[in-house]
Amino acid sequence: MDKLIPNIKHATALPGYKLKVEFEEGVNGIIDLSKWKGKGVFEYWNNEDNFKLFKITADKKIEWGEEIDMDPDAFYLKLVGKSFEEYARDKQLLWHPH
Repeated sequence: MDKLIPNIKHATALPGYKLKVEFEEGVNGIIDLSKWKGKGVFEYWNNEDNFKLFKITADKKIEWGEEIDMDPDAFYLKLVGKSFEEYARDKQLLWHPH
């Protein structure tokens, strides 16, 4: 089954806890993650060098060590400016409006 939202292709850490991301079909932009810094497991980012130490996993999540991983679907939706429902509306889904 194909994934409804494209997979992340590439990501680069930028100063200020931002990620520049690019998705397989070309959507790209900058995501600001600074609001998470210092909260819960994100205390790991209190040292900004730790923020730069991420990898894209085999299942296309962004991961910082064993404690933090993010599914980039929310990043994609933010970049295209739509909610999941708005984005998925024109896709081939089993959608029952009742």
